[in-house]
Amino acid sequence: MIPRIGFGYDVHILSEGYDFWLGGIKIEHHKGCIAHSDGDTLIHALCDALLGAAALGDIGVLFPDTSDKYKGIDSKILLSDVVGLLEEKNYTIGNADITVCLQKPKIKDYTPEMRSVLSDIMKIPVENISIKATTTEKLGFTGREEGIAVYATVLIY
Repeated sequence: MIPRIGFGYDVHILSEGYDFWLGGIKIEHHKGCIAHSDGDTLIHALCDALLGAAALGDIGVLFPDTSDKYKGIDSKILLSDVVGLLEEKNYTIGNADITVCLQKPKIKDYTPEMRSVLSDIMKIPVENISIKATTTEKLGFTGREEGIAVYATVLIY
């Protein structure tokens, strides 16, 4: 088995009146992500990391935001489809390390549930998924609570 590393990054605008989905769960917050899908920035970055590791393109190519098929779609479905593509190519997911850049809400109390949801979809032990959060000390668009950014790194075999 040859290990392959993938990196993913995603950003979404935060705005009043939208649901806030992150890591496959809905978090109560007065803002949510403006997006073609449900706006789950964490899952989008994770999908790009997995696709990149396998050299299978990116989330925008596979699930274009110009297609009505993906309008409002649950990002867990997108992740499941990506995992299926990896399985078709005989890849196994080793681990995922994810960093969420977000001023508010604080997500540490939600990360165990996120890890569990992702573990089920990715078919790997929950211990192989790390989700960390950081603020940007009120600097930049994340610090001003205008948006969210997520970085994801994965290892596949």
